[in-house]
Amino acid sequence: MSQTHQTQSLPPDTGVLLCAFCFLPAALQSKKGGYTMNIQKCIKASFVVIGKEGSTHDGDGFIQRLWEDANSHFHEISHLAKRNTHGDLAGIWGAMSDFSRSFQPWEYGFREGLYLAGCECEDHAEPPDGWTKWVVPAYEYLYAEQEDEFTFRKLMAYLFQNQLPLAGAVQDYTDPKTGKNYIFIPIRKL
Repeated sequence: MSQTHQTQSLPPDTGVLLCAFCFLPAALQSKKGGYTMNIQKCIKASFVVIGKEGSTHDGDGFIQRLWEDANSHFHEISHLAKRNTHGDLAGIWGAMSDFSRSFQPWEYGFREGLYLAGCECEDHAEPPDGWTKWVVPAYEYLYAEQEDEFTFRKLMAYLFQNQLPLAGAVQDYTDPKTGKNYIFIPIRKL
């Protein structure tokens, strides 16, 4: 279980419902020449992530430390992980929430909040000692492959340009099969 940012379209057995008509032609144009992004839309039912929790109050590099801890102890939760029909992990998530744990966006300009480095698990799973369970609410999301360090800003610009709301905390997803990373932006709570 590791987190790297890359991805393509999600396989249908990850629990993410994709619609053929949901593809959004999202050519984002900057004033300096332009760039394009493949932004897609999906609905994801509520899901469980069990992982290692930390916060921005833990200092610089805390997310990397959480992933190192989660990866080195993954054997403790591997039996709880949700798997697709082929037996592969359903998803690796860098789940985020505000400090109230209500899955609102990080505070103070997306600089402060909670982070859970973990994997998607069965709904009934209970975390062992040292692990934390979050139940991420159901949302409609826009998502795109994390192509570079500017992907989040590009997605936020897309929301603003299209007058779409940010309905909750942004989530990072890694497709275990491809190793590609995606950013999921909630636009509607279900």
